[in-house]
Amino acid sequence: MLKRTFLGRVVLAGVMALSLAGNAIAADSQVAVFAGGCFWSTQKAFDHVKGVTNTRAGFMGGSVKSPSYEDVVRGGTGHVEAVEVTYDPDKVSYQQLLDTFWHSTDPTNPRGVICDLGDNYRTAVFTFSDAQYNAAVASKQAVGKQLNKPIYTLVVKSTQTGLPFYPAEAYHQHYWQTHSDHYDRYVIGCGRPGALKKLWGDQAPKY
Repeated sequence: MLKRTFLGRVVLAGVMALSLAGNAIAADSQVAVFAGGCFWSTQKAFDHVKGVTNTRAGFMGGSVKSPSYEDVVRGGTGHVEAVEVTYDPDKVSYQQLLDTFWHSTDPTNPRGVICDLGDNYRTAVFTFSDAQYNAAVASKQAVGKQLNKPIYTLVVKSTQTGLPFYPAEAYHQHYWQTHSDHYDRYVIGCGRPGALKKLWGDQAPKY
């Protein structure tokens, strides 16, 4: 694995209530959470979407409170790498966010995404309303038909028991900008652009 090696068995358990601590959200904004493999790349995808007002890389789906990046790397916390997306629904729809999510990842591998393999990298959509859940389920079905492959992305309701989204350390936030040279080497070494182009064709990210 080019990015990092994960040991141990990680179980994706439940979901979390929405965490607003340290991140004030305007009353007319909404929040979505997507796990698309490496959160560096997932965050970059949503940072390019007009109508998205904030993104945070972090962890979701685990059974350990306030995990550090190293905790998740070691395994056993149950978390996957995820990105919390705050958006203005008057400027971007949830369906558009779903489209961005699918086209920035590979949902056809149950073991991870492209070169990042391990349960920490499994894909998931965490939903915070019935409308989000229904849209995500329908979108997953449509993607399965489009690709003609099984889609292993979990769609999970936040009403299930679990812990909140936990942001990763500042070092990981907007990594594609703050550590652009290293990020570019990772992406090229991983073969991410070619893999997404092969899977999605012209729908693959162009940035």
